[in-house]
Amino acid sequence: MPNWEGFMLPTLQVLSDGVVRHWREFQPLVAEQVKLSEAQKQELLPSGTQVKYENRIGWGVSFLTNVGALSRPKRGHYTITAAGKQLIEMFPNGVHERDIRALGEDPNSPIRVYQKTERTKASEPGVGIDGDSMTPIEQVQSGIERIHEEVAVELLERLQGKEPGFFEQAVVQLLLAMGYGGATGSGSVTQLSNDGGIDGVIDQDVLGLSRVYIQAKRYANTNVVQRPDLQGFVGALSGKADSGVFITTSRFSEGARAYADGVPTRVILIDGKRLTSLMIRYGVGVQVRETYKVVEIDEDFFA
Repeated sequence: MPNWEGFMLPTLQVLSDGVVRHWREFQPLVAEQVKLSEAQKQELLPSGTQVKYENRIGWGVSFLTNVGALSRPKRGHYTITAAGKQLIEMFPNGVHERDIRALGEDPNSPIRVYQKTERTKASEPGVGIDGDSMTPIEQVQSGIERIHEEVAVELLERLQGKEPGFFEQAVVQLLLAMGYGGATGSGSVTQLSNDGGIDGVIDQDVLGLSRVYIQAKRYANTNVVQRPDLQGFVGALSGKADSGVFITTSRFSEGARAYADGVPTRVILIDGKRLTSLMIRYGVGVQVRETYKVVEIDEDFFA
């Protein structure tokens, strides 16, 4: 059976007609494309919770979507893009992750490549998550980080595709999950028509004597938060609080960061990369799919 990379080209070929298909519809077609046997189609993961070939196709689809070779017009449905058709032409005999990442380094390429986390860069052997130099525990941890990378990219896409009110509510939920509402506190989104530059408020006590003020900008990746955006937020905080949290799905310009560092009002900046990391860490917008247990000898039992 092909590994997950080996399923990428067949998936693109099945979707090359431009038809929008649900993943349940095209996965069997991909299996036929690579001529899997009936036994291979029934093979399960070691956990017994999922068919192996479906898991591998799913991983390939996730990667292809994140680099722009596939698009997701609606939940669970996929279609090929111009970048995906280009990959078929360039790699008719099969394509690997490293080939696609190399294309993403070309600014003129339609392929986009997201940034790895620093933790993943440090743990990666340089040839993917199956490096022979890693211990089994390192392979598990590296695999989890890789999954989190994929989820983080999709989280940003989902947030950017929703209306601003949804994003504002999401960041309030995140800060509450992080414990900023205290044991009895609460949080809310302000009125969209008259928020005065403040999108959310979290009361950290019952009486609301201690509050966290939030500004949330649902920006595209190319729309960078600039210094005037922060100046407006600081102005809105004047007379209300001496600190606040500014959250965006994109990133902050150097001028914006310099202003935040120099202004007396303390403003915490959370960009898209940090936002998705926090959402995964505190379980906002994500759910646990599977739990694995790693065992070792109980020395007390044999004492």
